[in-house]
Amino acid sequence: MRLFFRSHGSGPPLIILHGLYGSSDNWVSIAKKIGENYTVYLPDLRNHGQSPHSAIMNYQAMSEDIEELSEHLGLKNFFLAGHSMGGKVAVAYSIKWPEKLSGLLIADISPFANVTTENKAFMLHKSILEAMSSLNFSNIHSRTDADEELKKKVIDENIRGFILKNLQRISGNNFSWKLNVKSILNNLNHIMEGIDISKVPENQITGFPVIFLKGSESDYLSNSDYPGVLKIFPSAEINVVKNAGHWLHADQPDEVARNLLSLTGDF
Repeated sequence: MRLFFRSHGSGPPLIILHGLYGSSDNWVSIAKKIGENYTVYLPDLRNHGQSPHSAIMNYQAMSEDIEELSEHLGLKNFFLAGHSMGGKVAVAYSIKWPEKLSGLLIADISPFANVTTENKAFMLHKSILEAMSSLNFSNIHSRTDADEELKKKVIDENIRGFILKNLQRISGNNFSWKLNVKSILNNLNHIMEGIDISKVPENQITGFPVIFLKGSESDYLSNSDYPGVLKIFPSAEINVVKNAGHWLHADQPDEVARNLLSLTGDF
């Protein structure tokens, strides 16, 4: 699938992948911070932003999208980073095409499925997506109208604000979602999946720097995940970003930028 992407800066290529409900817009400010050191490519993942919609959405398909993008851009080697769902895409890519990577950064996500965490996250995202699906756009004439309707089912103001970034005006006062809400909901079980460590190639992935970032106030990457991370990436650094939740690139953008720069030794 040919993904929509934005690009910023000049230097060695770096692809950054956003998370669920996100888009390339989420990382523009970071891209501008590091644009003197990297050419940053910001794709919209399938069913998000301006990229095509598909009934298929799993980590094999999404990692193949990134390989197609790298081929389209003519990238023989590049740096890769991903946040949340995008981080799982980046890990899946690194396992299949490690020879193409110069460095890897995974932001606040475990590459593995944890039954307790997975069930909690599944129910949260299911409720959000069902609320989005149930929105009657014939009654929506502004962002405020959409917010008032979502408020009935999505209490958290920050979550609603993030979701509403996907609201688009299609004509006059008519609105729709940029997201392919139906496909994401239908594939939510695949999105919640993690890497099966028993199926990871026996050869450990080495030869380029690997950084895992954990938000200090987030539980998406736990101490119990560290041995598995190091089994796959034995030289990985696991860095805690202080005073940051799951959206650590919004909470502490300078620290995230510093870690991205450290992949090349530029910081």
